Amino acid sequence: MTEKKIHIMLVDDHLLFREGMVSLLSRDERFEILGEADDGIGALEKVEETMPDIVLMDVKMPNMDGIEATGKLLEKYPDLKVIMITASEKDEDLFEAVKAGAQGYILKTVTDSTFMRDAICRVAEGDAIIPPAMAPRLLNEFSTLSRGIKKEEKEKPLKELIEEKEISLLTPRENEVLELVAQGLSNKEIAKRLVISVNTVRSHLRFILDKLHMNNRVQAALWYQEKKTS
Repeated sequence: MTEKKIHIMLVDDHLLFREGMVSLLSRDERFEILGEADDGIGALEKVEETMPDIVLMDVKMPNMDGIEATGKLLEKYPDLKVIMITASEKDEDLFEAVKAGAQGYILKTVTDSTFMRDAICRVAEGDAIIPPAMAPRLLNEFSTLSRGIKKEEKEKPLKELIEEKEISLLTPRENEVLELVAQGLSNKEIAKRLVISVNTVRSHLRFILDKLHMNNRVQAALWYQEKKTS
C-alpha cells in the first residue's frame, strides 16, 4: 500500500524561491505540490481550489502578507497547517505568526535540505517547528503579556486568552501530554514516553487546544510553561 503523499501549496512572491522549493520537494516521494501563489490573496483562492495539507507561506508579501493570510485561512480551514518559511528573524513576525496559528516557522537561511523536508513531515504529523534560537524570545514575549504589561492593542486578545485559562481545565493525562509538548518532545516521543499510540497523543492535543481555545501546540506549550512558573 502506497503511503499517502503530503499535499503542499507554496506561497511566496519570489519566483526563484518557489522554483527552488518545487525542485527540492518534487524529488521526495512524500510530497506533492498542488499549486503556487505569489501573495496572500492568491493563497486564499488557491487553497479553496486545491485543499492542500500544508501551506508553505512567506511572511513579507505585497497585497496581503503571510500572517494576515494565515489567520484568514485557519479561520476558514482550522485543520490546515501553515509553515512560515521566511528570511525574517524579527521577534514580532515570529510572535504574530504564532498568534495567527502557524504550526512552524523556518528561516530561509536553513541550508540543510533534509531538515526542511523532515520539518514539513513533522508538522504534517501534528508537531510544531520553531527555530531554537528564537524560542527563548518567544517565551519572553509571551511571559511579558501574561504579567499584564501594557502592549499594543493588537496583542490584547492573546493576553486575555492567557489570563482566562486554567490548568484545571485539563485532565491529568492532558496535563502530562502538554508538559511533554512544552519540553519540546514530538508526538512520537510523547507516545513512547507515555506508552500510548501517536494517534492517542494527537487526540489529546486536539482536546487540549479545544479546551484552551488555542490555535496550535506552540501557543499551548508557551502558556503551560508560563503557568507553571507563575
